[in-house]
Amino acid sequence: MPQDRATSPARLPPRLRPLPMVIFGSRWLQVPLYLGLIVAQGVYAFLFLKELWHLVIHAIDFTEQQIMLVVLGLIDVVMISNLLIMVIIGGYETFVSRLGLNGHPDQPEWLDHVNASILKVKLAMAIIGISSIHLLRTFIGAGNVGSPESTGYTVTGIILQTVIHSVFILSAIGIALVDRLSQPPADRAH
Repeated sequence: MPQDRATSPARLPPRLRPLPMVIFGSRWLQVPLYLGLIVAQGVYAFLFLKELWHLVIHAIDFTEQQIMLVVLGLIDVVMISNLLIMVIIGGYETFVSRLGLNGHPDQPEWLDHVNASILKVKLAMAIIGISSIHLLRTFIGAGNVGSPESTGYTVTGIILQTVIHSVFILSAIGIALVDRLSQPPADRAH
């Protein structure tokens, strides 16, 4: 006697027609892109270690301001690395395939409720954080703009960086607002 579909132990996914199967399968073309980002992550890890070594070796010769600039550079590398992880893990989970991490003790908390919309907001916030570090480095490094000790920053360059940072902030607010308005009222309570 054949088993009822509702009570069968393992339901197989429905078989797709050829064109939908090719279109759906094309998501796997993103895998080399994510693998490339993992290689870039390795480059950032190497850069971090190189800069950290440079800081340790020259700490005695550096001024407090120079140490602060190097540390801000290290923080910048870490924030970019975090951005890469969000894109790699979140993008793969959202657009390619499930990672199957349910119950794993190291599963990132944000991965439980990741989708394309949440990923956009998180990426926008990460970009603002990275831009903030760059702007802070510029402000600290600018010191006395126009003096011989200046590090090459111009007033126009500083103003442009500030404007670009402000545009990042406004863009993130816009993305978050559109995301919030596009959710049904029942989803907003969470």
